[in-house]
Amino acid sequence: MDIYFKLFEVLFPVFLIIGLGYHLGKKNPDFDTSFITTYAGSFGTPALVIFAITAGGVTFEIFSEYFGYAIILLTLFGIVGLIFLLLMKKDYIRELPTFILPNTGNMGIPICLFAYGELGMGIAAAVSSLVVLLHFTLNIFLAKRAFDFQTILKSPSFYAILITVLFLYFEIPFPQFVLNTVMLLAYGMIVMILMSLGVALTQMKVFSFRDALITSFGRVIIGPLIGVVVIKIFNISGVAAGVLLIQSSMPSAILCYLVASMYSPKEIVDNISSTIVVSTVMSLVTIPITLFFALKYFY
Repeated sequence: MDIYFKLFEVLFPVFLIIGLGYHLGKKNPDFDTSFITTYAGSFGTPALVIFAITAGGVTFEIFSEYFGYAIILLTLFGIVGLIFLLLMKKDYIRELPTFILPNTGNMGIPICLFAYGELGMGIAAAVSSLVVLLHFTLNIFLAKRAFDFQTILKSPSFYAILITVLFLYFEIPFPQFVLNTVMLLAYGMIVMILMSLGVALTQMKVFSFRDALITSFGRVIIGPLIGVVVIKIFNISGVAAGVLLIQSSMPSAILCYLVASMYSPKEIVDNISSTIVVSTVMSLVTIPITLFFALKYFY
């Protein structure tokens, strides 16, 4: 019975905040979340990366190890995505981000924190840092169908990851005033982004439910199965295994839609919007199931 109480403790805050955002979106259909998006990209996400990794007590060795596992996971997600999109005769370049970029930051990190404490948050951040980096680089390249090195140089998250890795490598502690600042920025962003996700569910539309259901299956069902395969192959156990499994089960990130809306044709944007909505709704069922197994077998 304890595991069910733990499930409730972990998921209730996250789902409640998403629900509050959904309520606000229903109450005010013109609710503008552009400020939240700007805040997250410029300040919140870089702060979350720094805070989650440093507060979790992650060493450079742990970070590099799980950053490596994240590369393997996302590569496998990409292969699955290519297969799905090719079979469905979709744009396998512009629509690929919905498969390879799950919502590991704003949903994954708080769930891992509540499930496994600060160490779980730190490992989750190691995985999420790669996803964040790709959101503001590869995601844009795929949406534009063009490589632009300036995109990397203009990404605050790129510098946040770089600085954090250097501090970890040289074992330099961050000043306390920096940690206090990024903590406030990070927690503030998590709440606002979860609420904006709820708002987005009232504003984004499903244009092809059948196609969205298929692609969402690839994200929230095949995703955690890939996580299990990686855990078994590399003999990962304990908290780290649980975190990888949870992060693998996250739905498609809303940033995929925001980037696509800036650089891709409307048809692509509509397809991505459909996948995000359906995968997020499906995850309300699949995440509790995945979390149950993570807490039961990897604790």
